[in-house]
Amino acid sequence: MADPFWLTWWIWLAGALVLAIVEVVLPGFIFLGFAIGAAITGLLLLIPGVTPSLPILLLIFAVLSLIAWLVLRRMFALPHGQVKTFNHDIND
Repeated sequence: MADPFWLTWWIWLAGALVLAIVEVVLPGFIFLGFAIGAAITGLLLLIPGVTPSLPILLLIFAVLSLIAWLVLRRMFALPHGQVKTFNHDIND
């Protein structure tokens, strides 16, 4: 019997690619965390013998996405206490 579709590694990697493309279209480092989480989940499914149930797999995806989002936020955030200000208008 074939594995359920959520245990297919390439579906998770294809989803990661779609989410990464959405991040390019709608920037903000929101979809990129989900893309990284989906990519790592897909790579974990490549390990032989790993066949988690759907709730466990979704929990793994959620935790990895949250960790990726927190790392991205820490890497790309403004330094603590610094506020972005604009001294000129783009139309001038």
